[in-house]
Amino acid sequence: MSGHRRENGMVRDRPTLHPAFSSIVFRWILFLAVWFALGGARLALLFPGLIVTALATWASLRLQPPAGNRIRPVAMAALMLDVCRGSMWAGLDVARRALAPRLDLDPGLVFYPVRLPAGPGRDAFRALMSLQPGSLPTECPDADGFLIHCLDRRQDVCAQFAAAEQAFAKAAGLVLRPIADAQEDKRHG
Repeated sequence: MSGHRRENGMVRDRPTLHPAFSSIVFRWILFLAVWFALGGARLALLFPGLIVTALATWASLRLQPPAGNRIRPVAMAALMLDVCRGSMWAGLDVARRALAPRLDLDPGLVFYPVRLPAGPGRDAFRALMSLQPGSLPTECPDADGFLIHCLDRRQDVCAQFAAAEQAFAKAAGLVLRPIADAQEDKRHG
């Protein structure tokens, strides 16, 4: 596979890594990081860790082959920082509300029209957003979107999800559909 670059006004092919290779490397590094996070960074665990993470990478590739989209590591790191920061602030907000003498809540369901196409990327986004305290997204069976159970419907939950969905799509190398197209697909699907 190749990319393109401009050189002296001409477009030239530039070699890039095959998506499957980058997926293998990404998964192996992720499994290795989890291995050392759980067992500690000890030299005695290096050899078994290399073997176990290679087997875990092989199994993950058999169970979920690469989709062809390219994960962007810098955007993924920024997304993870945003998720951690958002989770911390949301947790503090939930704690503040729980400890307030008068509960300042307006719980209920909010509909969010998801722009990610159905599939593993959309499922991963929903799982990621379910980690945020104060809101819980579920697939809406009647429309192409999420029903989000939130503690306070007065907050702009849809704007928060839209920003997170945009960041997730950028990090995962996914293309968002226009909302009108997503709603049209649901009507004709």
